[in-house]
Amino acid sequence: MVERKLKLSGVNTLALLGYNDVNLHIIEKKFDAGIIVRGDNLILRGEKDEVEKVERVFKELIFILNRNGHLTENDVNIVIDLVKLDSEDNTSHRRKRHVDDLDSIILFTKNGAIKAKTPGQMEYVRQVRKNDIVFVIGPAGTGKTYLAVAMAVASLKNNEVSKIVLCRPAVEAGENLGFLPGDLREKIDPYLRPLYDALDDMLPSDKLKAYFDKRIIEIIPLAYMRGRTLSNAFVILDEAQNATSLQMKMFLTRLGVNSKAIITGDITQIDLPSRTVSGLVEIQDILKGIEGIAFVYLDKNDVVRHRLVKDIIEAYDKYNAMNGKTNEKKNQENEQNEQKQ
Repeated sequence: MVERKLKLSGVNTLALLGYNDVNLHIIEKKFDAGIIVRGDNLILRGEKDEVEKVERVFKELIFILNRNGHLTENDVNIVIDLVKLDSEDNTSHRRKRHVDDLDSIILFTKNGAIKAKTPGQMEYVRQVRKNDIVFVIGPAGTGKTYLAVAMAVASLKNNEVSKIVLCRPAVEAGENLGFLPGDLREKIDPYLRPLYDALDDMLPSDKLKAYFDKRIIEIIPLAYMRGRTLSNAFVILDEAQNATSLQMKMFLTRLGVNSKAIITGDITQIDLPSRTVSGLVEIQDILKGIEGIAFVYLDKNDVVRHRLVKDIIEAYDKYNAMNGKTNEKKNQENEQNEQKQ
């Protein structure tokens, strides 16, 4: 048996525990631990494992309450499920999910909490919170786009920005979409679909539709950013490896007052013509060392998709490394032959 004391100073106790202690009763039913409220202290008693779980639940709920200004019964149930799932994973020796690190939580949705799951992703989130412009470079499946959209939605919900603008280069159509059938939305949807999918996971359909109708959330091809100034906005450029040098400069100079930008991309999957320089590759040298701008590099260890995605990335890395050595050897042989001639 252990006893833990949790300070509630600065916390709205009524909102935390719920009207008539409804939130407290939900937690008591789910865990085998005693919970006593004394002033601004919570006293937890019971078996060590159960007490630790209840402590995690309250810490997460305090974080949500401070961030959103309110708690719902759904929030309480989601957090309880999350903590219990984390405990089951630890029991089976799986990867720990850093539930204790409250800063890893980005957004709560009807499907649960969206949070950074790997050390690389946690660094990604930290840098976005510290800087106004963050470049995130890494392979497929590392959560670059999904976490960017989640952080943008969280900022909108917290009234930190008044709008979200999401864009992608439509390189397959050469940024010239006129020959495709339909209106602008129908022309660009195939290129912007991953952004819609992420938003569908994070917002109720009616609220998302209202945001689109009021232009609080915009999803546009990169070419349509020209000439705009975006103030009090969260702006995301996805698939930035397919932006040219001029397009990258154009995008970055759209930012206005109180705006934040995330630029994501995978420099191993550039679809630009062979002689065209990728703006994402070039920008790493141009903006290096500027205060307020950060570069985050994710790798195969940050992959959160199907387990085979990591294996696929590793296989490609080995293949490219071998081909690189082969090509280097061929070049050396060619040089030697030229010198002999």
